Amino acid sequence: MSEKFTPLWEVFIRARNGLAHKHAGSIHAADAEMALQAARDVYTRRGEGQSLWVVRSDQIVASDPSDKDMMFEPTASKIYRHPTFYEIPEEVGNM
Repeated sequence: MSEKFTPLWEVFIRARNGLAHKHAGSIHAADAEMALQAARDVYTRRGEGQSLWVVRSDQIVASDPSDKDMMFEPTASKIYRHPTFYEIPEEVGNM
């Protein structure tokens, strides 16, 4: 199967328990099992991974950067979501 027709997979690695998975890169593989094996071989050669996720690139749904205002502007009108809205008691100290 040529690279042109082999699906592209995005690879996410979690370095340790309790941490979030982070995008590590992309690979081409025919199926999910091969994608996991290739991701392991390419991105965790030094044992840096605790967990791997592979997701077909064509299955990822993302917002369009040109829709930024429509997607994220409504949060600006909700001041209670900003940490400056709350007063922290002095006995709490620095947070």
